[in-house]
Amino acid sequence: MTAALTPVLARVGREPAIHGHQTPIAQPWTAAPAESTPRQDSDAPLLKIRDLRVSFDNGTHRIPVLHGVDIDLKRGETLGVVGESGCGKSVTWMAVMQLLGSRAHIDGEILLDGENIINLPEKAMTSIRGGRIAMIFQDPSSSLNPVKTIGAQLTEAVALHQGLRGRAARAEALRLLERVHIPSARQRLRAWPHELSGGMNQRVMIAMALAGKPDLLVADEPTTALDVTIQAQILDLLQELQEDTGMGLVLISHDLGVIAQVCDRVAVMYAGRIVEQTDCDTLFRHARHPYAQGLIGALPDLDGPIRRLEAIPGTVPSPMAMPPGCSFAPRCKFRLERCEEAAPALTGRRHDHLIACWRNYP
Repeated sequence: MTAALTPVLARVGREPAIHGHQTPIAQPWTAAPAESTPRQDSDAPLLKIRDLRVSFDNGTHRIPVLHGVDIDLKRGETLGVVGESGCGKSVTWMAVMQLLGSRAHIDGEILLDGENIINLPEKAMTSIRGGRIAMIFQDPSSSLNPVKTIGAQLTEAVALHQGLRGRAARAEALRLLERVHIPSARQRLRAWPHELSGGMNQRVMIAMALAGKPDLLVADEPTTALDVTIQAQILDLLQELQEDTGMGLVLISHDLGVIAQVCDRVAVMYAGRIVEQTDCDTLFRHARHPYAQGLIGALPDLDGPIRRLEAIPGTVPSPMAMPPGCSFAPRCKFRLERCEEAAPALTGRRHDHLIACWRNYP
């Protein structure tokens, strides 16, 4: 757990878990102004995912890895997606971006401002990917081209998404570096990725994502490889950019401390399903799904009494050997006979607190 979790737990008072002419330089933006993207309902979700299912063809049969994911995200909102490795966090958002490759089979609805983009051809997705929706990853060293300077890579992104060339593109690249608070930005344009620290390279990746002026930024474990101080700086930067632009932000992480520091709402994933979804404070105070309770129970409380941390027994099931019924049932000390017969739907007595657990049903 990072130190970032402590102030959040103090704020919510964590309780025990219960069940010719120079081309003009582009200016700073606010995501999706109303005049450019007409919408019938100003409160409608920016992104609505319904019954998203993903399977992969291994040559003999299809292996399902996502089993009906539902998510809504509003403009200006930060959604945290948390869970163990292999639970489907990254797959969900790579499916949104159509980055899973030819062996992936995707079904359901992915509505961006009401338009279903799940079956858009690659040419149409090119304008959305990196433009309407941008994504940054946890290891910038594997995303940046090692044989091109930072400036060359940034100007390519600017040319692709904004149509700027030459001096105007270089000026916009410089502005983007300055926007993400890189010191000596003009000199950094001539630098190579290996000459910058991990935190600096992550800022470069954020700058490249901003080149498309996205409505939605998906950050996939953006601070995992960084030390705590740099991690806090990157999270502060993401929040600052979101406040300035009004874009939606999805933060994928296994670190509940990061989620607690940044997010408005949280979706807890397990074995390809969302098992609990609610606002951040409610999750830490009143987590109801046994898996979410287990995750929070495994966190040390720096302000509370010394106690033994609780581990969740067992392991996440393989997609090729998924148990019948609730996939968490083999690890759950509260399981019922019903849990081993059918998987519960994501529902709740409150529309803003949804749980996929048979014990939550009337």
